[in-house]
Amino acid sequence: MTDMPVLKIGTRGSPLALAQAHEVRDRLRAAHPELAAEGAVEVVIIKTTGDMVLDRALSEIGGKGLFTKEIDESMMDGRIDIAVHSMKDVPTWLPDGIVLPCMLEREDPRDVFISPKAATLDDLPPGAVVGSASLRRQAQILNRRPDLKVEVFRGNVQTRLRKLEEGVVDATLLALAGLNRMDMAHVATAVIETDVLLPAVAQGAIGITCRTDDAAAHRFLRPLNHPETVVRVTAERALLAVLDGSCRTPIAALAEFDDEGMLNLRGLVARPDGTEVLGTERRGAPSDAEAMGRDAGEELKKRAGPDFMTVSAH
Repeated sequence: MTDMPVLKIGTRGSPLALAQAHEVRDRLRAAHPELAAEGAVEVVIIKTTGDMVLDRALSEIGGKGLFTKEIDESMMDGRIDIAVHSMKDVPTWLPDGIVLPCMLEREDPRDVFISPKAATLDDLPPGAVVGSASLRRQAQILNRRPDLKVEVFRGNVQTRLRKLEEGVVDATLLALAGLNRMDMAHVATAVIETDVLLPAVAQGAIGITCRTDDAAAHRFLRPLNHPETVVRVTAERALLAVLDGSCRTPIAALAEFDDEGMLNLRGLVARPDGTEVLGTERRGAPSDAEAMGRDAGEELKKRAGPDFMTVSAH
């Protein structure tokens, strides 16, 4: 037993966030003997605005930073040393004094379709209601199936599955990565391929932040970092940064390595009501990940024009 924790990990309190924090804790213990003692690593749960306001879409209450703001403040106050985040919740720009030196190996980035009434998205009857809080999913669903309705559907995985069971909606979509991490992949009715629904930027990746000047935290995190994941997420986030992506804009991107070790990036931007989807692709060396993402983002921004995002969803 250690009297005081050597390292404090900050996290949101949802079952998925805790599963991710515990995975990081276990990896840290395995990599560093001094963290293996009982009590050496403490998981600190921090309530975020995004977890507390559940009756409105994220885009209405301020977007992504809602899941990270309180955690960042706790880090700057010294209450925690590192923080574990789903990378798709991390804003494109980090606060001064906080860096992101580590990403774990990425899980499967695909979305899954869950419904007691249909085998796939395409099998839903006209007029069926799909629950989703994601404008990215909404836009791509409506682009493919304009005859469906999409309703705001927030809360953690368990809450959404309960609402589905109660018949509030006919179907919902979730990230496969989260289900895998909670050993719940069996609830998926079907996995949706990325050519049908392009994932969110950095979906399936876990990022770990720390203070810029915290040498001990940097040392602890170094063995956990997965370089290929960093390259892929860097390309996707560069595209997002150019488009100034917030939760108000349906943006999707996925970078993958091919058999030759080259990086392939697909990105899209859409109108929230699905009436128009603009896509682009890039292929290049891993070392060009950021430049590829920026270039793809610039192209989409130019093609979309300034008024592209102003159409409201129906």
